[in-house]
Amino acid sequence: MLPCTMVELPAGRISGSLLKAIVTSVRRTPARHVVARVLRMQLGIDALRDLDPELRGPLRSAEPQRARQSHERPTQSLPLPPTETWPRCVRSYASAFREGELTVEELVERSLAGARFLAARTPSVGPILDFDDERALEAAHRSMDRLARGEALGPLDGVVVAIKEEVRVAGLPCQVGTRHMPRTPADEDCESVRRLRAAGAVIVGTTPMTEYGMSPLGGNVHRSMPRNPHDVSRLPGGSSSGSGVAVATGITPLALGADGGGSIRIPACFNGVFGIKPTFGRIPTTGHGLTGGSTVVHLGPLGSSSHDLAVFLEACAGADAGDPDSVQPLLDPGALTRALGRGVSGLRIGIVESEWDDCAPAVARPAREAIAALERDGAQIERVQLPLAKMAAAIGYLTIGLETFSALAGVRKHQMDELGLDLQLLLANLDTFRADDYLDAQRLRTTLRSQVADVLKHVDVLALPTTAISAPSVTDAEASEGFVDPPALDGACRYAFLGNLSGCPAGTAPVGLDDAGLPVGLQIIGDAWDEACVLQVLAHLERMGVAKVRRPAFSMDLFES
Repeated sequence: MLPCTMVELPAGRISGSLLKAIVTSVRRTPARHVVARVLRMQLGIDALRDLDPELRGPLRSAEPQRARQSHERPTQSLPLPPTETWPRCVRSYASAFREGELTVEELVERSLAGARFLAARTPSVGPILDFDDERALEAAHRSMDRLARGEALGPLDGVVVAIKEEVRVAGLPCQVGTRHMPRTPADEDCESVRRLRAAGAVIVGTTPMTEYGMSPLGGNVHRSMPRNPHDVSRLPGGSSSGSGVAVATGITPLALGADGGGSIRIPACFNGVFGIKPTFGRIPTTGHGLTGGSTVVHLGPLGSSSHDLAVFLEACAGADAGDPDSVQPLLDPGALTRALGRGVSGLRIGIVESEWDDCAPAVARPAREAIAALERDGAQIERVQLPLAKMAAAIGYLTIGLETFSALAGVRKHQMDELGLDLQLLLANLDTFRADDYLDAQRLRTTLRSQVADVLKHVDVLALPTTAISAPSVTDAEASEGFVDPPALDGACRYAFLGNLSGCPAGTAPVGLDDAGLPVGLQIIGDAWDEACVLQVLAHLERMGVAKVRRPAFSMDLFES
């Protein structure tokens, strides 16, 4: 074991025997206090204590703080971004069904077979954890009957969709990335899945995630996690890892994810697809697999296009009695798809220049070029100040970390030895935090939320990098034995928590590649309940050809038999 006086830890990734020794020490000796201090410093948590006391506001609820009462905006009535031969998006499949180029049954069979083919690779690129062949084919036959009668339920009718494993799907296990939870099939769908089925979507299975969603990088020793399809020596991002890979590989044009600290946007970015974390509560979490509640977790889609995100949100949004946080303004039918044609002429885009300083130059460059393209097409770029934005990640780590620590009280007592080493280390360190760490973070969060709302009174959206890094590398040993990497974790989450802490909608578009040929994302954050404005920017980037889903090295075209 490590001596409890140890004060030096590797600055980067820790794995193998060293990780095992550290975990043993932090769990069995007072060394956890020393290690926790190092990790607090690496993740910027201790710096919060030095902030001016006047930055701490009163405790508030997690209800999103709306900057504007009206979100009406002018429109240029532009056409939807064109569909391409890649990726195959929702509109591609709808057209193929109409023209007789493809049946829903063929689509489902190819999606299931393609996922199994990718899973058979070494290393795996398979995005599906538990398959639902029988129910998917039954749903395909019902969809084909509706389409033959000209009675499609909407744009999602017959389209294949994958669901992150922390969301209940009737007949499939809901293990939230763990090994110790039983593989008991869920007896009913989560509300979001029920709404997708009601819109005609065909659920092909669930996607693997990181354990309890607590890693944004995409490693989980309890799963055969898919690698990044653009480069299998790289991680796919997390925690909605399989959902990102499902869309990037073409296995499904849409997948449901969940985002507590970037878990939709990070895998969307690393895999080069679109994604949006809607306003907190916009998609109800009724039937979500995690209990205990969260003030930062949002459900939302990863997709092949901006249009895919819009139709998904239109199908799933709306209040539900089972989720008190889902009370929301009414979303007019078709409002989000109509917003895709607004364009960006006259739209005010806020840039917090200081926020870009922590972004790797090769990641920042394509994102800045995308902003310049928006400006050339009529957007107004405005430099704005958001003083607490730099501390959002540290506030977020405390918030999601301590909420999860509380929710896993029973797991910590009875199943700690069955968790991955990375999660054991995290929970052991959280056990050393001060009693007021969480409350102090929430008081800073109140001020941060007010600062975001004040800025969004004067600009329509904020533009930030999606992540500060591109997809990190991983070895076979690290993938199978586990690892921790605080700098990479921070690089993935650096810009994510601003959206989670404020509850504002935040979307990402794939706007280019870094020097290693890995995808880079631009993040757009809008006012609470204004997903329409976020989507109009993503759509215009796509319309201009600036945002584009590039076909990865490992993929399946489901139009091909």
